[in-house]
Amino acid sequence: MEKIKITIVMPAYNAAKTIEQTLLKVDRSNVVDIILVDDFSSDSTVDVARDLGLTVLQHERNTGYGGNQKTCYTAALKTSANVIVMLHPDNQYDSRLIPVMAEVIRFGICDVVLGNRMRARREALEGGMPPWKYVLNRSSTFVENLLLGQTLGDFHSGLRAFSREALEIIPFMHNSDDFAFDQEMLIQAVHFGLVLGDIPVPVRYFPEASSISWKRSMRYGADTVRTMGSRYLHKIGMRADPRFMPQSTLPRYVGGSEKRECR
Repeated sequence: MEKIKITIVMPAYNAAKTIEQTLLKVDRSNVVDIILVDDFSSDSTVDVARDLGLTVLQHERNTGYGGNQKTCYTAALKTSANVIVMLHPDNQYDSRLIPVMAEVIRFGICDVVLGNRMRARREALEGGMPPWKYVLNRSSTFVENLLLGQTLGDFHSGLRAFSREALEIIPFMHNSDDFAFDQEMLIQAVHFGLVLGDIPVPVRYFPEASSISWKRSMRYGADTVRTMGSRYLHKIGMRADPRFMPQSTLPRYVGGSEKRECR
């Protein structure tokens, strides 16, 4: 197998206070680049990131969470990485797990790997997750697993690893610029026959950690439902949707059905 090569992308907005702590435990032995995309922050995010030696890209206006990720993944695909990992710069996720996620992809077990914060209700709540957010996460994850034929523990995790092939197939530039981007990516991955999996990750909520509000959560859920409906209409031929048309002519495969080298 080819040696694993990881590019870490960090979609950032006013993250100056937490970037250094987020990166403190990153194992950089197989990391070829760490790219921070600043979404027009009003604090010193850019200066801190540059002082830490990161590759920094700046937006001239705020493009939204999804718009930020579009720049992240486009930039990551220009590197030599065969695994791309999204790590929020707010220190909410344990970066020590990145090599483990990358190995799951390298071995051909999965094409997309998420960090699962939902190992136990008590742990999630004691880790600071608001009760209303826990209930919404559990209920929506159950429905999405049922509709998409998956068994993920946390459909809403912000710690995600993708094989290079997955990002070359998924037409993410057609996705939302808002929080719905994350769910669109997973629905698209399922649509294109990619294999999703997860690994346990500790729950960490604290004042500096980013968190979506109740109102935005409702909008996020509604956008997810609409994406599910659009996928169904696309599949039965009633309405073509570019989000479900592969952006690459790479051969389709099912991770785990055979061992393959990372390209």
